[in-house]
Amino acid sequence: MLDQRTPPAEGDPVGLGARLMRRKPVERLVAEGGQGEGGTLRRSLGLWQLTMISIGATLGTGIFVVLGEAVPKAGPAVTLSFVIAGVTALFSALSYAELAGTIPVAGSSYSYAYATMGELVAWVCGWCLILEYGVSVAAVAVGWGEYLNTLLDGTIGVTIPDALSAPPGDGGIFNLPALIVVLLAMVFLLGGARESARANTIMVVVKIVSLLLFCAIGFKGFQSGNYEHFMPLGMAGVSAAGATLFFSYIGFDAASTAGEEATNAQRDLPRAIMLSLVIVTALYVLVAAVAVGARPWKQFSDTEATLAGIMKDVTGQSVWATLLAAGAVVAIASVVLTVLYGQTRILFAMARDGLVPKTFAKVHPRTGAPRANTVIVSLFCGVLAAAIPLGQLADATSIGTLFAFALVNIAVIVLRRTRPDMKRTFRVPLSPVLPVLGFAFCVWMMGSLSGITWIVFGAWMVVGLVFYFCYGMRRSRLASAPGAQK
Repeated sequence: MLDQRTPPAEGDPVGLGARLMRRKPVERLVAEGGQGEGGTLRRSLGLWQLTMISIGATLGTGIFVVLGEAVPKAGPAVTLSFVIAGVTALFSALSYAELAGTIPVAGSSYSYAYATMGELVAWVCGWCLILEYGVSVAAVAVGWGEYLNTLLDGTIGVTIPDALSAPPGDGGIFNLPALIVVLLAMVFLLGGARESARANTIMVVVKIVSLLLFCAIGFKGFQSGNYEHFMPLGMAGVSAAGATLFFSYIGFDAASTAGEEATNAQRDLPRAIMLSLVIVTALYVLVAAVAVGARPWKQFSDTEATLAGIMKDVTGQSVWATLLAAGAVVAIASVVLTVLYGQTRILFAMARDGLVPKTFAKVHPRTGAPRANTVIVSLFCGVLAAAIPLGQLADATSIGTLFAFALVNIAVIVLRRTRPDMKRTFRVPLSPVLPVLGFAFCVWMMGSLSGITWIVFGAWMVVGLVFYFCYGMRRSRLASAPGAQK
């Protein structure tokens, strides 16, 4: 039986702590699923669409550029680094899978924290997710123009001038392609979840085919001698590369933001999260194995489009590099679409709880999409990508993501203790050992980030706490409920 009590009076000094720790019962979270201002989200996504959303958010710029950074650190053992990074992501993925099946709502880790650790922790988690999703959309969109220019140059021999295709600080004035790709994603999202999922599925299939095409062509240049010294830089190099590669896995949690638009969320969300992680890991390892087999590891560079360069080396023709550039253009567009989708759904959940303005919870009755939310977020991210030098701010997405992952691992343990009899369609094996390991790995990786990243993260948290105490805490719908859980 839940312990429900009336919230303390506004001026009660003891009540402040109680208000900060008030939890939203799981039953209420689930009961409110899909409800917005003026309409409801529509349940139209099955297992296939949910899996494609996670793959779309995860499989993007990482594999197209990350090899050039990781191979010099690990040598041919970079394939092992991908496996290590995948296992690290797996710990948090298991926790996400359990909570997504138990609390199938739109807020992802924000909602999980609200149900287990209280409103203040939930707000901090949601604020981290805004940083993760919002800035990562902008950061990914910035790179879209580079691949678009490669594609245009290889097809029609024309490129967009640097002044209009590069971000400020990199020789540009206004990154027009970055704004365009965000606005294109906005158009799809305004059509509704089903239409967005269809477009994303097509894009995911295209980029998977592009990577498989690379493997097929790259295998023709495979030389077993490139693997003669498998671990030239030792296990330390493998670990260093693994830490770099971990961020190629960020995005698998995107399906959890679709909890209120899934036709059978409790069954399909855990499956989609785990299936997407397996598919992405298999593709990463396969592509890395072929790439290292086709080119000696000492010839890899972080200043080159590695996969395109290998295809050109093997075939002697630039047409294959152009095809891969086309795949990269589609891949990045898919990431922008799915991550932008996740951002709007998290803000939708926070607005429904009263912690951010209710405009973000308004749902269009015809499309079932949060229109105002989508337009505001898209314009913000588009302008951020096109006109603002991101610099270290982009690196802050990593720390925000890891912080949210760490909280999800804690939430699994807390919910197991407080609600042991609750129905769970998926359970983390060996709990609490694996959630503790997931938490430890996240903290370890946060500690490896630069000092400036921590400063940016700290400043972002200060702004978020000021907003919460001045707005969110006073307008929280849970505070005005007949009973609020302590």
